[in-house]
Amino acid sequence: MNSEDELLKAIGKRLKEIRIQKGYSSYEAFALDHDLGRMQYWRLERGVNMTMKSLIRVLEIHQMTLQEFFSEGF
Repeated sequence: MNSEDELLKAIGKRLKEIRIQKGYSSYEAFALDHDLGRMQYWRLERGVNMTMKSLIRVLEIHQMTLQEFFSEGF
């Protein structure tokens, strides 16, 4: 696995941690509650097929900036 793949996996892991902290044990429930595609969100948490636009949208849902997201745990 190259460093880009590892970074995407770390971003996905962080998204999952934040979702769980917000009280969502299921990625599906989170996606449905926030009008996100289930498979799209699943891919984000897996660090697969991630775009900045998708990441920014999820961070807006969490009311979190890119700076806040990357300052914790990176």
